[in-house]
Amino acid sequence: MRKTTSRALIAAAVVAATAALSLTGCAKGGGSAGTSGGQLVMWTHNAGNKAELSAIEAIVADFNKSQSKYTVKVQAFPQDSYNQSVTAAAASKKLPCILDIDGPNVPNWAWAGYLAPLTGLDSTLSKFLPSTVGKYDGKTYSYGFYDVALAMMSRKSTLEAAGIRIPTVDSPWTKAEFQDALDKLKATGKFQYPADFSTGLTGEWWPYAYSPFLQSAGGDLIDRNGYKTADGVLNGSEAVDWAKWFRGLVTSNDIAAKSGSDPVADFVNGKTGILYDGGWAAEQVRAQFKDDAVFLPSVDLGKGPKIGGASWQWGVSKTCGDTAGAMAYMKFAAADKYVAEVAKATGTIPATDAAAAMVPGYQAGGDNAIFREFSKKFAEVRPVTPGYPFIATTFTKAAQDIVNGADPKSTLDQAVKDIDANQKSNNYFK
Repeated sequence: MRKTTSRALIAAAVVAATAALSLTGCAKGGGSAGTSGGQLVMWTHNAGNKAELSAIEAIVADFNKSQSKYTVKVQAFPQDSYNQSVTAAAASKKLPCILDIDGPNVPNWAWAGYLAPLTGLDSTLSKFLPSTVGKYDGKTYSYGFYDVALAMMSRKSTLEAAGIRIPTVDSPWTKAEFQDALDKLKATGKFQYPADFSTGLTGEWWPYAYSPFLQSAGGDLIDRNGYKTADGVLNGSEAVDWAKWFRGLVTSNDIAAKSGSDPVADFVNGKTGILYDGGWAAEQVRAQFKDDAVFLPSVDLGKGPKIGGASWQWGVSKTCGDTAGAMAYMKFAAADKYVAEVAKATGTIPATDAAAAMVPGYQAGGDNAIFREFSKKFAEVRPVTPGYPFIATTFTKAAQDIVNGADPKSTLDQAVKDIDANQKSNNYFK
C-alpha cells in the first residue's frame, strides 16, 4: 500500500475509535436522510485519497448505469472530519443509506442501532477473507474490498551475513530465535537499533500492531467467551510475560521506545536491520533493495504468529429509507472485478481469491502474494464487542505506560478494571 494511504487508514481509525464511543450515547432508530426520490446517499472518508475515491466512484457509476430504479450519490469527507459527521448525523437520525466504517468499530455501530444487517450476500461473502467481513451477534453488517497485513521486513544479505535463519510461513521465528537475531544484528554494529517496531506511531496503531503479540503469547484484550471480562487474559501470566518482553526490547536497546516519524524511511536508510510494519511499505522497501528485500511472518511468542485483521468496510444504515436499493448496490459492488479495482487502487490485499488473480503482484506467485498468505493464516480480528473503542484506548495507554517503565502487572490489572467496568456499565454483553 502506498505510505500515504496506509497512514491515512491508521489515522482515520484513531478518529473512528473516538467517534464510535460517541455514537453509543445517541438515540437508536429514527428517520432517514439517505434517500430522496430514488437517490441513495453514500458517505465515505476518502476525500483525501483520490485513488480509492476514484475507484469507488467508478463502481457507483457502473451501478447507476446498470439500472434505472436507483441512483447512488457519493459524498466524500476529509478523513479527519468524517467520523464527527457520522456522529452528528446519527444523533439527528439523518445517516446516509450507505457508509464506510472502520472494521473494528462495526460491532459498536451495529449495537447502537445504526447499521442494518446485510441480506442476500451470504454466498458471495463466503468467498471473502474472514477479516474483511464485519459481523456482530451472529449477523453480517459490512464487508470490505481489502485488508492489510503486518510483517517483519529485512534484507536477505543482512540476515545471511549475521548467520540468521530466514523464517517462513510454516516455520516462523520463535521468541528465542528472534532474540538471537536481534543480538546478532546488534553485534554487527551497523544499526542504530536492530529492529524498528514503529513505536512512534499513535492511536489505533497500538492495538492493531501490538495486541497480536499479546495474543501470540497466549493473552488477549478481553475474554472472547462472552466479552464480559478481561480478567485472566489481559493480566494473566501470559499477558505479563508479553508485557515484560515488550518492555525488555526497549531496555535492551533492541527497539526504540519511540521510533522516528517515518520508520520505513529509517529502515531503507540503514538505521535498522528489521522493520515491523505493514505490507504498504513493500513498494518502498523493494524500490530500495530490489530482490534483496524479504518479507517475513511475525514472531511466534508461543501460540503461533498473529497479525491484526480488518480494515475499512461498507455497510447500510438502519435508518435508510430504501433498504432494498442500498442492498442492491451492496450486492452489485461485491463483484470480484470491483474488489480487484479498489484493491489495485489502494495497493492492498484483495478480499477474494478471484480478485487477487486480477491484481498484479497478488496473483499466485506474485511479489505481494505473501501478504495475502499472512492475512489468511495469521489475521486476528480485534474483539467483536461494542466496547472495542474503549478497549483500544485503554490498551494503548497501558502498553505505552509499560514501554515507558510502568510495572506490567499493576498496569494491566488497572486496564482490566477499567475495561470490565465499561463493558458492564454499557451492558455490552448479553
